[in-house]
Amino acid sequence: MKLFYHPDQECHAPGSFLIRGQLTSSPEGPVRAELLAKGLAAAGLTLREPDDLDSPRLRSRLARIHTPRYLDFLETIHARWREMPAASELVTPNIHPCGGGHHYPRHPVGQAGWHMHDMACPIGADSFRGILASAATAQAAAEALLGGHGNTYALCRPPGHHAGPDRAGGFCFLNNSALAATVLREQFSRVAILDIDLHHGNGTQDIFFNRDDVWTGSVHADPSDFYPFFWGGANEEGMGEGLGANVNLPLPLGSDGTAFLEALEILIARMEAFRPEAVVIALGLDAHRADPLAGMALETEDFAAVGKRLARLTQPAVLVQEGGYPTEHLGDNLAAFMNGFTGD
Repeated sequence: MKLFYHPDQECHAPGSFLIRGQLTSSPEGPVRAELLAKGLAAAGLTLREPDDLDSPRLRSRLARIHTPRYLDFLETIHARWREMPAASELVTPNIHPCGGGHHYPRHPVGQAGWHMHDMACPIGADSFRGILASAATAQAAAEALLGGHGNTYALCRPPGHHAGPDRAGGFCFLNNSALAATVLREQFSRVAILDIDLHHGNGTQDIFFNRDDVWTGSVHADPSDFYPFFWGGANEEGMGEGLGANVNLPLPLGSDGTAFLEALEILIARMEAFRPEAVVIALGLDAHRADPLAGMALETEDFAAVGKRLARLTQPAVLVQEGGYPTEHLGDNLAAFMNGFTGD
């Protein structure tokens, strides 16, 4: 099994973010990668670096899932932001087009509010390089699968599944899982994204909501009471050609491993009815009971069971790391999942 990580992901290292009205240390930083890498090593797995950070093919693929103005925003906003008098070091929005905006602004403050739908995505001077390295890692894993290397894994941070066509949110900027699916679609006619993160992958849903070639499914904490709040209901089934190709299974807050595995079984059955030829697994580990953003109560052994169940899929799979935040359990949770998935 080939596993990938680009060290330039460390360039994105925001020190803080705003949650529940409080400025607090961000759990989404380089230490996540360190802990996850230790978990992989404990499972006897070795990471390799993608061949390149940036390329025309990466930019072309990103343009299939994100708007041109959003990609330009991510690359240029920090320099333009810092040109403003008394601007902060980090790009942080202070106004949003709530209720739906009709005019796309030229001013950096307005663009920040347009493209960043929450306060969890501050952008620093070197952030774009780190964000691009995360995407390049997902691309490398998907390309390795197409190259005949079997199942693959991408250690991606920042994560991606909250990033939609035109916006960032929830620590996410570029949608790594959607990018992996886009690469797989170059060889497979039907691809599925199976999202098992604690949070609903609203960005992934938005990207493919009107398409019938990429099925998207998610088991997650009920958004009635949990982030991302405005997406992820069971009634969101796709639209137009994509009607029926999106499945959400929200679970009550505090759900345990038994409830999670039961929902996963249903989600897999729904996915299999779509008859995908390849699968992207958006791998979140934040459903653990001790995760700082916890909304569920899974134990480490539950991740082994989840890995074992996903190992029974007959389709080739790309694992793309999504959530899972620093605790003493994070590396163990990934090791448990990988041991279950690889059969070790």
